Amino acid sequence: MLFTFFQKVIYNRGTSMKKNLVSSGIKLSFLTMISRVLGLVREMTKAQFLGTGALADAFGIAFLIPNLLRRLFAENSISVAFIPTFKGYLEGGKKREETREFVCATFTLVSFLTALIVCVGMLATPILVRIFLKSEESALIAETSILTRIMFPYLFVISVAACFQGILNGENIFLPSGFTPILFNLCVIFGTYLLSPKMANPARAMSVGVIAGGFLQAAFQLPFVFKCGWHLKFISLKKTFSNPGTKKVVALIVPTIIGMASYQLNDLVSTALAGRCGQGVISSLQYSLRLQELILGVFAVSIGTVILPDLSSFAKRGQWGEYNSMLTWAIKIIALITIPITFYSLITGREIIQLVYKSRRFDDASVALTLSAFTFHIAGLFFIALNRIVSPAFYAQGNTKLPTLAGIISMAADIILSFALSFKWRGAGIAFALSAASLANTILLFAFLKKMRTIDVGNVVKSSAIYTIKMILLSAAASVPAFFAHNFFVRKFSSLGRFFGNGIPLTLTLIVFGAIGVLLLLATRDETIRRIKRK
Repeated sequence: MLFTFFQKVIYNRGTSMKKNLVSSGIKLSFLTMISRVLGLVREMTKAQFLGTGALADAFGIAFLIPNLLRRLFAENSISVAFIPTFKGYLEGGKKREETREFVCATFTLVSFLTALIVCVGMLATPILVRIFLKSEESALIAETSILTRIMFPYLFVISVAACFQGILNGENIFLPSGFTPILFNLCVIFGTYLLSPKMANPARAMSVGVIAGGFLQAAFQLPFVFKCGWHLKFISLKKTFSNPGTKKVVALIVPTIIGMASYQLNDLVSTALAGRCGQGVISSLQYSLRLQELILGVFAVSIGTVILPDLSSFAKRGQWGEYNSMLTWAIKIIALITIPITFYSLITGREIIQLVYKSRRFDDASVALTLSAFTFHIAGLFFIALNRIVSPAFYAQGNTKLPTLAGIISMAADIILSFALSFKWRGAGIAFALSAASLANTILLFAFLKKMRTIDVGNVVKSSAIYTIKMILLSAAASVPAFFAHNFFVRKFSSLGRFFGNGIPLTLTLIVFGAIGVLLLLATRDETIRRIKRK
């Protein structure tokens, strides 16, 4: 039924649809918004069943390991290496059979490598989990090892799903891939509720939900891949590694993996440091990041996903005016969205966390721990989102080395700051280090754009910087009355319980903040908001 619905949307209307940033972005953002909201519900489920206790930290570590490898070998590699190469085959006059052989070779490569890593990883699990936990915590190490082995195959199924997503995105089809995270989150949520009474603890139930959700992400996209005419099959490893397209993908992936490895090393170090800062720090950082990723997923990731194929097409056709215009337009949209959200979240952070997470196992101490991290995570929202938009400007031209170098330098700064700040400031210090490193990454990316002679860096930076400063000033102006209104609303309604006591102040503060912000945008005749309205 779901496949039939998406088939009608994509194949009956998609071929005649104008593929532009706003129309494609709105569709994908809508699905991603649902997914991220469900992701938040997933974290709420985790908070309800695990809180910020030892099991929550164990699950966080166990899921971190395959998830980091997914980002390293699958998700990022597909976006920066496979899609540009695939678009080159589609638009470069290659024969259909030649393109099909390239697709099958990539599918074989992804499947073989991730299956190998899963087997080795499951054998080495007891060694891996000791990186994050003190050696005397033997019971916690044993449970974390069990959870890790349950979820390690997630790397294989989600890597295959990422391969399918690359094929569909290369064909400018985004909706099926945007829908699959919804299935994943539903599996984890319902799996936790249904299986917890039947298993040793709720963390194992959540782990089973993770692997089931990953399988569904791959299975749901496969019919759409077939519908596009790509009938995938495994080919010999000799043909796989000798395929010209696969060689190009590997050449693009290698520097990206080096950069991503530094990023993942940073995550590993941060998590290891958090594990030694006391119980609950790991899980509080993850709860905080989930709130941040809700916004990133809805806007930054969606816009970045949509503009990469179009930027690749503009680059191959030499349409640099359109290329620069799309990049600038995307940056301004990110500023318009993330900067006001940052100011609003700084005002209402405690109520957001209490509304979303507070429950029997997530008490006032958990709220305070999560808020300390969230305050510094949300401060870096704009820079993290901006990096997701600027990086495709390099990838679209087949340049993975410069963003990789920027990533290595900024993540080294993150690790140094995390070491310096974590033992005194705990989760807050680690969160601040991430935001500071994201700012450094943004500066480096714009500096490296000067080396891309096809990009009018001067105009892009000038136009974007002026608009960013404008949004900071307008958001600050709207924040002053919103801050005092928020304090009044909290005092007035705090006695009404978790949902109304937090939900009503959040809603009323949003109305005050949003109304003033919109009036300021209209008063300044903001071109970006007018352009969105016209679209």
